[in-house]
Amino acid sequence: MRLTTLGILLSLLLAGAPAVAAPAPDDTGSAASERRAVPRLVVTKRVVGLSKPWDVKVLPGGELLISERNTARIIVTGKGGKRVVRFPSRQVWRSNETGLSSLEVDPGFAKNRRFYTCSGGFLKGGGHDVRVNVWTLNKQLTRARFVRKLIGGFPTSTGRHGGCRLLITEDGSMLIGTGDAAVGTHPRNLDSLGGKTLRVNRFSGKPWPTNPFVGADTRRRFVHTFGHRNVQGLAQRRDGSLWSVEHGSTRDDEVNKLVNGGDYGWHPVPGYNESVPMTDQGLPGQQIAAKWRSGSPTVATSGAAFVYGEKWGALNGALAVAALKASRVLFLTFDATGKLVRKRVPAALTRFGRLRSVTVAPNGDLLITTDADRGKGAVLRVRPAS
Repeated sequence: MRLTTLGILLSLLLAGAPAVAAPAPDDTGSAASERRAVPRLVVTKRVVGLSKPWDVKVLPGGELLISERNTARIIVTGKGGKRVVRFPSRQVWRSNETGLSSLEVDPGFAKNRRFYTCSGGFLKGGGHDVRVNVWTLNKQLTRARFVRKLIGGFPTSTGRHGGCRLLITEDGSMLIGTGDAAVGTHPRNLDSLGGKTLRVNRFSGKPWPTNPFVGADTRRRFVHTFGHRNVQGLAQRRDGSLWSVEHGSTRDDEVNKLVNGGDYGWHPVPGYNESVPMTDQGLPGQQIAAKWRSGSPTVATSGAAFVYGEKWGALNGALAVAALKASRVLFLTFDATGKLVRKRVPAALTRFGRLRSVTVAPNGDLLITTDADRGKGAVLRVRPAS
């Protein structure tokens, strides 16, 4: 006698067979009511005429601060239009994927005028590195003045995997994501600052007191997490948890929930063997698995931010992750434990080419940079339709 599908399932349950977890649903698997709860997104070009814009941040007056990777220019846009800030672009080392990348604006900017950049730099005596510098911007928003190097010595080679992301966390620390410079030994070498997240005091540059190796007299005192390939995005959720986004090799872009002192398992040796797993569970110690991974092919995940507000409907609380190769934004919803619940890819954000950085505006809208060159780059403004 042939059993029905229901009968087979009932038989398995009665027999004590283990349940098989279903994959987290995405847009195509959502119920109709859930699809209706996702708001229609209105996308406009807020700023145009840019060349490889890497990051965008909002100043207290509402102006936008924008970095361009290859030109190493800083641009301000506001009521007075778009203008290039006086900034020593020639002091930025530019090669391959390295140039002027992440920006961060100090929470006390209205008084201290401080902002931060991550970029390639030239070393005295020759060579180069990736570093975080501190600047002040004058009240006219026309000139940046160098204050100090906050931290440097992030490794470089050809400029590959020189991405650097900055995030000032709710406790005031500076979290920094770094690339491994395509050198296989960097991610697990605790005295290399490549393939890491680092945590420092944003005023002094000293290691953050809770860092796992803070008492060391070597560079490891700056390390927050290690075993990363090329960190492209950092975000903090309202529960205080910290998250990173990084490029995969031949597979598995990752979104990771950061645990202080955690090992995220990238160890492409000998040489730079990119066929190894992004999170190699066969390494000594315990490796922390990704909360989301792309599988194959990769989509080249980049910047990310958590979105909040009732106007976002079913996307409220999701992590919005930009993708370069796949030219889209993934909205990833995680539960309180960090388990992936759902992925959504709004069609409205699949029409603008490669997307780099995601920033939340004060009103809850999103600002997203496109990765086009030669004046074709833009800053998009994304808002849910009312």
